[in-house]
Amino acid sequence: MDTESSLSKSMNKHCLCKTLDRTVLEQQLHRYIDPKTLLERPHLFSDTAYYISEKNFEEMESIISAIENVTSMESFQEKVGISVPPVASTDFGPKGVLMGYDFHLTDEGPKLIEINTNAGGAYLNMVLAKAQVSCCEGIKKIVDLDNLETVFFDMFLEEWTLQRGELPLNTIAVVDDSPQEQYLFPEFLLFAELFQKHQIECVIIDPSELTSDGSFLTAGGKKIDLIYNRSTDFYFEDKRYAGIRNAYLRGLTVVTPGPYHHATFANKLNLTVLSDALALKALQVDDKTISILAIGIPRTIAVTPENRSHLWQQRKNKFFKPVAGYGSKATYRGDKITLKVWDAIAQNDYVAQEIARPGERIVHVGGDQKDLKMDIRVYTYRGRTLLLASRLYQGQTTNFRTQGGGFAPVFLI
Repeated sequence: MDTESSLSKSMNKHCLCKTLDRTVLEQQLHRYIDPKTLLERPHLFSDTAYYISEKNFEEMESIISAIENVTSMESFQEKVGISVPPVASTDFGPKGVLMGYDFHLTDEGPKLIEINTNAGGAYLNMVLAKAQVSCCEGIKKIVDLDNLETVFFDMFLEEWTLQRGELPLNTIAVVDDSPQEQYLFPEFLLFAELFQKHQIECVIIDPSELTSDGSFLTAGGKKIDLIYNRSTDFYFEDKRYAGIRNAYLRGLTVVTPGPYHHATFANKLNLTVLSDALALKALQVDDKTISILAIGIPRTIAVTPENRSHLWQQRKNKFFKPVAGYGSKATYRGDKITLKVWDAIAQNDYVAQEIARPGERIVHVGGDQKDLKMDIRVYTYRGRTLLLASRLYQGQTTNFRTQGGGFAPVFLI
């Protein structure tokens, strides 16, 4: 481990400062969000920041750039396109807002765990980062927070322009299943306020409220120009998504992120290609990019009847994830798997990923010190870093149930 990384690791272990000014945070959020809504989510924000070295940040950006380069190659798209449904086969132009690249920061450097095309939390983390107080000397911000709200809005305008050119954007729908029940519903309210501030009407709705008449996508009789898609029905398969699916396939509305983006980036089977040096070589990926990905992505393979017995023997150094999974649901650390769970894995589509241990952060809670796990999410648009955030938690997988845990800002040291 280099000197910079050793310093950041020491800060995360020994600095117990609470850098969040909750008064400032609540003043900002309560302008648009009912305080009761936030009280129902007590572990959304941590009081503590997370620190990384500039070298680790550069390594993460290098891995992201390598992935963006490979996924843009026609050879890669042809290879992964074989296994995707027809709804995900057409590129309508948009690039997908707020991509999330999730990393574990190990002693050997950052390791990409997965990619999320509908990554939540960016707006909440921007507000969180602005509510921090200075702690120790030498701490640096990673991005320009003062201009980030404008960057977010311009990103949606760019998505619209990529598909609709100079036509006016009048209405946006933020769409998710039962949106008021989603844990990150407060963020939907923040985005709605952002759009309305720029004279764009916004509704937050369940997909069942959208209908397509063959000419437009509408909600309550109102034409919807663009959908900010937060759904985890990545290919619009449920019947409630019939309206969106029909409108999307006909190009009647702009959807971002859409099925094409998920198939290209977030389908976990893609990691079996991106982490396989021989497969990348066959796709004519250059040696430097192959080397970056071989170091930065834990080897990932599909679970098949042929390798099932071998993987059971090797399970203790593997993490098992459903191919179409999200939010750490139905994911299992190999050393915790029972035979019953193993049988369930065998009956579904799973990948096995070499374990990359999550980073650690010592926090102060109620007079006691707690050792929490953490990951880092890099929010991007078109491969450009917009914001970094960490999630602090206890347990096998990330969650918002941990006292002292939740979203935490990331700073350079």
